[in-house]
Amino acid sequence: MSARILVVDDVVPNLKLLEARLTAEYFDVTTATNGPEALAACGREECDIILLDVMMPGMDGFETCRRLKRDPLTAHIPVVMVTALDQPADRLKGLEAGADDFLTKPIDEMTLIARVRSLARLKLVLDELRSRAATAVSLGMPDPLAHALAQDCHGGRILLVDDRISSADQITVAMRGKATVDVERDPQEALVKGIAGDYDLFIVSLGLNDFDALRLCSQIRSLERTRQLPILCIAEMEDRPRVLRALDLGVNDFLLRPMDANELRARVRTQIRRKRYADALRENVQASIELAVVDPLTGVHNRRYFESHLSALVSEAADRGRPLALMILDIDHFKGVNDTHGHGAGDVVLKNFAERIRKVIRTSDLVCRLGGEEFVVVMPDTPMEIATKVAERVRGEIERNRFPITDDGRAIDVTVSIGLAERGREAEPDSLFRRADRALYRSKTGGRNRVSADAA
Repeated sequence: MSARILVVDDVVPNLKLLEARLTAEYFDVTTATNGPEALAACGREECDIILLDVMMPGMDGFETCRRLKRDPLTAHIPVVMVTALDQPADRLKGLEAGADDFLTKPIDEMTLIARVRSLARLKLVLDELRSRAATAVSLGMPDPLAHALAQDCHGGRILLVDDRISSADQITVAMRGKATVDVERDPQEALVKGIAGDYDLFIVSLGLNDFDALRLCSQIRSLERTRQLPILCIAEMEDRPRVLRALDLGVNDFLLRPMDANELRARVRTQIRRKRYADALRENVQASIELAVVDPLTGVHNRRYFESHLSALVSEAADRGRPLALMILDIDHFKGVNDTHGHGAGDVVLKNFAERIRKVIRTSDLVCRLGGEEFVVVMPDTPMEIATKVAERVRGEIERNRFPITDDGRAIDVTVSIGLAERGREAEPDSLFRRADRALYRSKTGGRNRVSADAA
């Protein structure tokens, strides 16, 4: 997997060395020699990952990282700090600034490539989600990045897989007051809990006694319900080869023992914040899809959704030789409601009308608003005899109970005219719709507040 890497270092030989190593792995590498150059390059969207030296004159790496993470245009770019500093306090300072990881000089080439590939996969997924969510943001929905940055990630739920009591206790104590930690010693039971539970993070010890922890990580990544959950591995110093393998398998981060509690909390916070950002992006994507196919006033599907799905439902019924009925409903004298009581009252009637339809029909039936006061219901596996009874129940439900139109309880009478048609030998949705529409016309010309059926 290729990616665009920005290497930032004020020492030219260091730049050339990293550039050569990354280019040999077919990454696209650009360079900058100071913080302002790096900020400018990121602002032009010239990179997917940043390798950022800490010790630079003027604006050091910590300040550069803070500015990148504060800017909504660059906050999503993964930052790996490259430093000769190797104290927990230094790593904590970088993590607090928003860095995703640290590489210590002299840089181990295998670690460098594994980390860059891991972050490149993450960036690819987030970029796809950000691209899809951009439409929702442009329609006025909240920016998921701003929401994620505003969170301190308190209240997260962590599933810790560790069969060493002392180690599990250390992590639980470190996260007390920050997140809820559920400890599971059995890896297979942990997988079951991960599928069923609403967790924000897996923490997995690579030193499990009777089970290969890497296999557990692989299983977490292979299952749909847990595929998006971040994984943080805890490893011993001598476990570095397995850590690199874990990164290749999709593990998001790791921490070597002896653990520093502050660093653990910082890495956990980074992973939970990133997960919530990705979740918010997915929710925005889903919401933008719903905006395209759901009527915003009534909450039922719109005409676009109906037209795109009716053909498939009719074809499926024809292929299976099963009945299918179509019901078109038109609120009687609805223009009078708007003219007499105002459009606000009309909107209340429409919402209440849709709710009453859904109360009567099955969950498997498709209800849509065609526009104005006209609705349609598609009823798979429903012959005309049953469809007529359902339509009469809908008509009775509308007529029987008055529709409230004001908060003080003022209500009005509403009735509905309904036309029905059942799929005949033809498998053309347009023909089915026209026949139901003809039946509706007979209901309206015949006095309204009635059900009419058009036989095939």
